[in-house]
Amino acid sequence: MRVGIVLSGGGARGFAHIGALKALEEKNVRFHLVAGTSAGSVVGALYAQGHRPADIMAIVQQISLIRTVRPALSWTGLLKMDGLRELLLKYIPHNSFNQLALPLTVAATDLKRGKVNYFTEGDLITCLTASCSIPGVFDPVPIGDSLFVDGGVFDNLPARAIRDHCDVLVGLHCNPISPDFDARNMKVVIERSMLMAIGVGTQFSKHLCNFVIEPPGLDRFNAFEIGKAKEIFEIGYRYTKDMVTPEMIFNPTHD
Repeated sequence: MRVGIVLSGGGARGFAHIGALKALEEKNVRFHLVAGTSAGSVVGALYAQGHRPADIMAIVQQISLIRTVRPALSWTGLLKMDGLRELLLKYIPHNSFNQLALPLTVAATDLKRGKVNYFTEGDLITCLTASCSIPGVFDPVPIGDSLFVDGGVFDNLPARAIRDHCDVLVGLHCNPISPDFDARNMKVVIERSMLMAIGVGTQFSKHLCNFVIEPPGLDRFNAFEIGKAKEIFEIGYRYTKDMVTPEMIFNPTHD
């Protein structure tokens, strides 16, 4: 039985993915292929490389907005992710999809063609930084003849990319919309509107999964709260440890 895992985008909330993976590892749940968007693509790539969840946590805790981003000096984005690229190259030095221990698919949005692209080959680290490039915040990443931004624009939970290649598909989703809403300023309104737009496609993607792990309480954190990594990790770990059993995963409901 081939078991796949797909990891959503969500910025700092993606630390919950690592906690969930650790709990699943303790339950002897293993995966045969991986797909991810944005933060989920980074966690997924490190997992596909063969790093254990505890090691992935130690790696990504090295990420900080000070060390991993640089001023873009560009009209198309405020920042670029040179530091993130350097960090990932340290732990995935071959920079190749083909040399990963598990097959990996990375979702990124093609600005020129107006569609999502599912990368499975090429310059791995470039694809990862493209998948993480939040529009307007980070400079778009050139790949081939186009520019790419965050995969979450079109597909924040890229289940469709690997659905046909696995018997069971597990989704890890860390980007919920809070039921509480206070329209106190324009920034809050814009952020919530973006989450709602992303959420439309995510609902379809969830239906493609046999089982979705969505730890409650992540809506309390925003995408840039990297300093709360341990707290977010624990939410993912505790929920998956306490609420998910292998039987839930290996008795699929997908038709």
